[in-house]
Amino acid sequence: MRKHGLCIAGLLLTGAVCAAQPVVDDGEALVDAFVNDVVTFSADFEQSLIDPDGRMLEKTSGTLEIQRPGRFRWVYEQPYEQWLVADGANIWSYDVDLEQVTVKPQAEALANTPALLLGGSGEAMDQFERDGSFTENGFTWVRLVPVDTDSGFRRLELGFQDGRLSRMVFFDNLEQTTVVVLKNVVVNEPIDAARFRFAVPDGVDVVGKPVAASLSGD
Repeated sequence: MRKHGLCIAGLLLTGAVCAAQPVVDDGEALVDAFVNDVVTFSADFEQSLIDPDGRMLEKTSGTLEIQRPGRFRWVYEQPYEQWLVADGANIWSYDVDLEQVTVKPQAEALANTPALLLGGSGEAMDQFERDGSFTENGFTWVRLVPVDTDSGFRRLELGFQDGRLSRMVFFDNLEQTTVVVLKNVVVNEPIDAARFRFAVPDGVDVVGKPVAASLSGD
């Protein structure tokens, strides 16, 4: 199964950090509002993976939908199609070309990962320490560092513009950088709950066993 790195084209944080102005209070408030006040969230995204020398390794694009608590749908459309669907109990990773889906218990799959912030659980921020905020080119950036040093990434930076999450940058333990640019963001508008349910297509191989989903919120 293919594995996507998280990153966005053309946004190099190395220079931006040097010129940044600290705005700790604004940054903390923006993160708290995203985790606690955003119930639904949808956007188009462009994602790039950059190596330690600044070379782009991969560029992908697709759509992101969130319905809290605990549900999101991250669909890669280009250059090949893959779905990541969190239904509140399981994570379904469906590779359309390979006709294979992998399913894992959601709590296990998302533990100590930035994806916890997408689900918006009450414990999400317990997995991170805040490491300051800064402004650059109209964005307010907030740095978060994982509490678990074995999480696979060194830090996460969230970029807000006009009060809305518009960028996500991940720095992993291999010194690669994943940048996600969010476009056409819509917040707290209804999303059909069926978008967060996954039905295995006919003829598709399933790896793993799903756990029973909770009836609440369905």
